[in-house]
Amino acid sequence: MTPQDAGAQDVLAERDADSTTVSLSELAYERILDRLFGRELPAGAFLSQSELVKLIGVPVAPLRDALRVLQTEGLLTIHPRSGIRFMKADFEFARNTYQFRAILERPAVRVFAETASFELLDGLIERHNRAIAALESTGFTPVIAPEMVAIDAALHFEIISALGNVLVDSTYRRVHNYLQLIRLDRTLTTRIVLRTLHEHLVLLEACKARDADAAEVALQTHFSNALQRTLGIF
Repeated sequence: MTPQDAGAQDVLAERDADSTTVSLSELAYERILDRLFGRELPAGAFLSQSELVKLIGVPVAPLRDALRVLQTEGLLTIHPRSGIRFMKADFEFARNTYQFRAILERPAVRVFAETASFELLDGLIERHNRAIAALESTGFTPVIAPEMVAIDAALHFEIISALGNVLVDSTYRRVHNYLQLIRLDRTLTTRIVLRTLHEHLVLLEACKARDADAAEVALQTHFSNALQRTLGIF
């Protein structure tokens, strides 16, 4: 083997190592969010790095990479030589999240109302109507809960994707994480979920009518009501 060949193999080995580190960092990131949103890792918790290594099941180096990303996203604070404090949503955090969400989605919903295919809109409407029928039949149960969350995410991610802007898409994923954090302190009921689904339907019907103004008003009304529901007001 020539020195050049040996050098090339060293470079490839380094790339493979880097790839593994990135993969483990992404795994650590996803596992932390899964534990947090699954309530295995309580919001507001203060943990040491060694405790997180055991809980998440990844080595220290990729865990640190994931923690730095999550700190940048505002979901935790790293205290050097002390530990990691996870964010617990409060009123100000909820208000700021919904304000930021409106900034992103209001222009997006106008584009969505003008360009979304009728096939997509009809599919979303039918999915909402099935969910409403299920809620009215059995009430809100743990079995139904995942579909309710999925419906909400499907609609709002479709709205955001209408802009076709990858920067907005990536930013909205962060907002979605904030919303999941806020919802950890909410107790969902049949009444609350039905109101949410009916507000979605008003928005979707405005989009089917190609009425961007009405769609934007419906979205803003939905966000205002959702914030009040988060605070236990409505």
